[in-house]
Amino acid sequence: MGPGPVGESRFTGYRRRLIEDIRSRGIQDLEILQVFDQVPRHIFLPEGVWNRAYEDAPIPIGYQQTASQPSLQALYLSILKLENTDKVLEIGTGSGYLTALLATLADRVYSVERVRELSTRARKALDELGFLNVALLVGDGTIGWRKYAPFQAIVVSAASPAIPKAFLDQLADPGRMLIPVGTKNQQDLVLVRKEEGIVTEEPVQAGCTFVPLLGRFAWKEDLQGGGE
Repeated sequence: MGPGPVGESRFTGYRRRLIEDIRSRGIQDLEILQVFDQVPRHIFLPEGVWNRAYEDAPIPIGYQQTASQPSLQALYLSILKLENTDKVLEIGTGSGYLTALLATLADRVYSVERVRELSTRARKALDELGFLNVALLVGDGTIGWRKYAPFQAIVVSAASPAIPKAFLDQLADPGRMLIPVGTKNQQDLVLVRKEEGIVTEEPVQAGCTFVPLLGRFAWKEDLQGGGE
């Protein structure tokens, strides 16, 4: 399933330049590059930062959160290799941009966000672009979304000190998950696979820095969390 109109044509050239930046970082999958052309990033960002919307850089979106670097999101997609029959759980809706990328490639996306205002803003952008295959929930992302489990893919967009058991329980068999694991200051992006009851973990990128995953089964601080 995919979006409706791509938004204002004045951003088309900038979007194509972003695609070239992503390609230069080693992402050659044409389907993934096409998704970045289909989904307009600026729609998911505060209007005050639209001039930066197509930089390959993280962008502040308020509430101590950022929209992740697009080339990192492209890496996510290239590792996950989503099928159009997959059901995806996203932890940390944030701006909703990655949610839209996932929803363009997968069958259904279920996304959890702690910050209600971010979830509301993401819903508005997703609706504007015609995404009908995304469900959003405001709540503690560390407990997942058991009602719709199991998920063939889980994407965690915030850093956890360990992999919450709920995510492993809600991961389909076979299934795969991407999650940043480490300290608050530095993490490794870890690919988790479940196959025939066996769970394996493989670091796929070292030295990442994500916002902390806050909740019952991750960091406990009383701070606003979520985000991409």
